[in-house]
Amino acid sequence: MRVELPAERIENEIESRLKSVRRTAKLKGFRPGKVPASVVKKRFGGQIRQEVLSDLMQKSYSDAVAQENLNPAGSPKIEPDPGKDDKSFAYIATFEVLPEVKLTGLDKIVVEQPDVQIDDADCDDMLENLRQQKANWVEVDRASAEGDRVTVDFDGTLKGEPIQDGKGNDVPVVLGQGQMLPDFEKALTGVKAGDDKAFKVKFPKDYHAEELAGKKVDFAATVHKVEEQELPPLDDDLAVLYGVKDGGLEQLRKDVVQNMEREATQKVRQDTKEQALNGLLEANPIDVPKSLTEQEMHTMQHEAMRQLGIEDHDKAPPKEDFAAGAEKRVRLGLLLSQYIKDHDLKVEPDRLRAHVENMCGGYENAPEMVANYLANPQIIAQIEPVVLEEQAVDLIIRNGVEKVKKVDFKEYMNR
Repeated sequence: MRVELPAERIENEIESRLKSVRRTAKLKGFRPGKVPASVVKKRFGGQIRQEVLSDLMQKSYSDAVAQENLNPAGSPKIEPDPGKDDKSFAYIATFEVLPEVKLTGLDKIVVEQPDVQIDDADCDDMLENLRQQKANWVEVDRASAEGDRVTVDFDGTLKGEPIQDGKGNDVPVVLGQGQMLPDFEKALTGVKAGDDKAFKVKFPKDYHAEELAGKKVDFAATVHKVEEQELPPLDDDLAVLYGVKDGGLEQLRKDVVQNMEREATQKVRQDTKEQALNGLLEANPIDVPKSLTEQEMHTMQHEAMRQLGIEDHDKAPPKEDFAAGAEKRVRLGLLLSQYIKDHDLKVEPDRLRAHVENMCGGYENAPEMVANYLANPQIIAQIEPVVLEEQAVDLIIRNGVEKVKKVDFKEYMNR
């Protein structure tokens, strides 16, 4: 976009500012307000000209964008455009604009709603997991079997040379949990305390250490002890171990079922949301501004650095690795923004409060935290877009094609 400013407008603004400066300028050898105009112009003219041009370009750019009904996607790149005469000043502003979004195919978005079935067997399995978490390990005088814990020293070599991270002392290995490579655990099955054993371990071809990938490594191991798992009884005492003071095992079962239902609800919510948003994307392909994608790539890179505990930017994951995800985020943001605008969605107070209560639900002072959050405008400003997105997703699902399918709890949660 080319914008032209009359030279007279620029000069008038410069003169106005010079007069203002002259009234307050303090220069050595002159009384305040008595500095000659020529001195003020010589001393401050260049700086004021730059300030005037910057301010006028900013205002004229905003005015021109509004006049042309344009939606910039980011800050412009501004370059002077040399004029043919001295009667005007012109510049070229180069920028990307947001695409014009017209949503289609919303009534054809298919969302499969899982109806998760939780039965007694699922509850029994969960109680068994709880027993295992409170289990004790008891030393036994017999050969090891699957499920036992074997404590060993081991030393690995390849062609007589030690391998990296191939040595360990007093390492507990629970057989059957996949803690070690299959050949390693197989070799420790059937051993007793005091045994010395030599064996070979075949490393996978895709092993992370290239020098070991696909190789057979020699191991020598000394067994210190073999232990079996001793589970606590399935009774009221188990409930006490998990903080259930009243109601015993029956109450623990109820709590377990409630937790399973809550976990299933959260997963169903996430799955249906993903289906709805993917449906929105597939039905509405749009081009996205490169500048917004670049910004999002940068944001995702910093998110990854924070999660990985990386502070040195030179060690950050390459920004290009986030290109596809960043473009999807930007496209989805534009589509959702248009959807919210088209349906004139506003944050529902009840939904906002429910979201905050869910955030604080796991804390002892939850009511106090909820009150503090709701009274904090900065926190609410961060939460409102999330709640608005939830409302939009719910509406997309309701207005699309919803299919309900019964699914087994264990199968669904392990999917």
